[in-house]
Amino acid sequence: MVGLGNPGPTYAHHRHNVGAMVIEELARRASVSFKPKRLDQALVANTHLSRAGWGLPGSDLQPVTLALSRRYMNESGVPIRRLLAAEKVNLDHLIVVHDELDLDLGRLRVKTGGGDNGHNGLRSIRAIVGSGDYFRVRIGVGRPSGRMSVTDWVLTDFRAAERDDLQAVVQAGADAVGSLIMDGLASTQQGFNQAAGLVH
Repeated sequence: MVGLGNPGPTYAHHRHNVGAMVIEELARRASVSFKPKRLDQALVANTHLSRAGWGLPGSDLQPVTLALSRRYMNESGVPIRRLLAAEKVNLDHLIVVHDELDLDLGRLRVKTGGGDNGHNGLRSIRAIVGSGDYFRVRIGVGRPSGRMSVTDWVLTDFRAAERDDLQAVVQAGADAVGSLIMDGLASTQQGFNQAAGLVH
């Protein structure tokens, strides 16, 4: 599973990087650290998930590769294609976590396939991998008000007043990824897509 974002500390807290924040939260839950895979241009942490939790033993262990791209958002497809080949993972076992303008902060949606909706990271994946048929966890960041451009909006930090909502939706996004792996798409959509709001 891959969290989309731009690499480096300059971008770390931007709205565009909320997908990467979710993957970082999963690494924290599993108590694993990311290591660079230079040829794949990604940071990778290998772990597993069971009903007992991330990184914990169980009879239902599911191996998981957590990844963060080391390329910019509009080049996300390059490391994802390389990781799929290196990890011998089919596209139908790929989960991409990304920011979504059409959802307010505090909301998320889980789906499989679909269009790119103007998202440069998703557009790059389709162009390089050749398909959009993978699982997506869409984390709401809302749209800008007034005259601010979408590009400027996603490349800004979350406001101080939004930090509590941000933490809540990152936690919910991590929970949704775990549910998707263990319970499947339909159950996860029922549990997360139908909620009136994840934060209050």
